[in-house]
Amino acid sequence: KHDGLLEAAFGESVSIEWKLFDSGGSVNEAILAGAIDIGLVGSSPASRGISSGIEYQIPWIFDVIGKAEALAAKSGINSIADLKGKTVATPFASTSHYSLLAALEDAGLSESDVKVIDSEPDAILAAWQQGDIDAAYVWNPVLAKLTADGGKVLISSEDLSKKGKTTYDLAVVTTSFATKYPAALQTWLNQQNAAVTKIREDVDGAAASIAAELNIPAADAKKQLSELIFLNASEQAGAEYLGGGLARNLFAAAEFNLKLGKIESVKEEAAYNAAILTTYASAAK
Repeated sequence: KHDGLLEAAFGESVSIEWKLFDSGGSVNEAILAGAIDIGLVGSSPASRGISSGIEYQIPWIFDVIGKAEALAAKSGINSIADLKGKTVATPFASTSHYSLLAALEDAGLSESDVKVIDSEPDAILAAWQQGDIDAAYVWNPVLAKLTADGGKVLISSEDLSKKGKTTYDLAVVTTSFATKYPAALQTWLNQQNAAVTKIREDVDGAAASIAAELNIPAADAKKQLSELIFLNASEQAGAEYLGGGLARNLFAAAEFNLKLGKIESVKEEAAYNAAILTTYASAAK
């Protein structure tokens, strides 16, 4: 966005509108409302969207989430078990929400053992500073602000990935847009691949661009980049990701959300496979 890659690729005849959302759940709502064509959601919101019948597909993985999302707690809370009876905030229907529930389950706690409240990232920071919450599962840059304010990370999404609960940030494109404008979608994806190349080959330049957009120091942006895993198009097209692994992950996430009562039904596994588009990453330049 900061480097104007899409605008340069499409030229002056195409108008590009950027919209900021607080979480993947809000992006799902915008897709349903017909307000956007392409968006970024976490893998848990994507899984919920497919399960509920949202007409969209996944052509790109923005990143594999590592330490960039985590459960941070106030001083004196030293383990997940210590959260019993405490108030924990997270954006509902997000990857952080999914990871929080997975972390509680892994620690032998149920959602009813803690007070889990729905809060978007900026509101989480305010509630933390006011002493209204004891912990939060959230992503950067708010996560970094919580830890800078004395928060202790109890578990990260990288830790949960090792326990079989990997989360991703994914691109979703409406089925109607992908069907009507496949060449435009390919142009869009090519620029995402160019951005990954910049992150890998010029991380200082990438960090400077991101810092300008987020209004944070470039050093913070560079550190936060290191807490995510970025895959280029050829890596994504393989069997571990778009070629099969991601669909299995989304189906497993749907089953987990169903078990916890967060969605009403799960589709056949074939539906999650059908939602993944591999052709665009395979053809990326």
